[in-house]
Amino acid sequence: MPVIRPRKALMDPELRRRGIYILPNLFTTASLFSGFYAIVQAMNGLFEYSAVAIFIAMVLDGLDGRVARLTHTQSAFGAEYDSLSDMVSFGAAPSLVVYEWALKGMGKLGWIAAFIYCAGAALRLARFNTNIDVVDKRYFQGLPSPAAAALVAGLVWVLLDLGYTGYEARWYACVLTIFAGVTMVSNLPYWSGKDINLRRSVPFMVVPAMGLGYILLSSYPPGVLFALFLVYALSGYVLFAWRWLKRRKTA
Repeated sequence: MPVIRPRKALMDPELRRRGIYILPNLFTTASLFSGFYAIVQAMNGLFEYSAVAIFIAMVLDGLDGRVARLTHTQSAFGAEYDSLSDMVSFGAAPSLVVYEWALKGMGKLGWIAAFIYCAGAALRLARFNTNIDVVDKRYFQGLPSPAAAALVAGLVWVLLDLGYTGYEARWYACVLTIFAGVTMVSNLPYWSGKDINLRRSVPFMVVPAMGLGYILLSSYPPGVLFALFLVYALSGYVLFAWRWLKRRKTA
């Protein structure tokens, strides 16, 4: 005989709040799984799957915070869980993937480069958690770990697509891995995009520009994604130089 639940229990806002509360953590868990999947596939030699999994983890990581804000389910637990998930998906996973693919045959230099990236991601996340209430929300301090992970994974993906082996690309991978790790712990400013108001009207030209972006992305995803995050990684240096020149002129 089916159990009939009281109508009051179904409409209880506290029960509904608890049901929604798990939603952002599901996205965080999915992001964590993507990072773990990237590591497993790298151990199996399927590096293209690993690179794609890191990009999927980046998308899921962007969704969990937005879902939490939309459903008003932010919590200290969710923030800590998200940070630990980011360490796996954007710290350990990219460093292990690029090490297994290209850096493994370089001896000490290979694992040192991979460790520099992994340590940079850990320090970047720790600094972000401690400075979240005191920094300018419009800019990140140092390259965000998801962007650094996308930069490393994008290099692996695009060079695999072009037919390069890990041995042939080992020096490119080494330099880029160290560059991403050091840039994460730098004080360079990176635009966060948090000042974008999606409810505000935009010029009409934004719509065709977005359509063009989707066309470019669908035409060659590895190259477009890698170029996009490479430009973003370099934008911090450009913005820092522009601010320095501006201060020098005013002085």
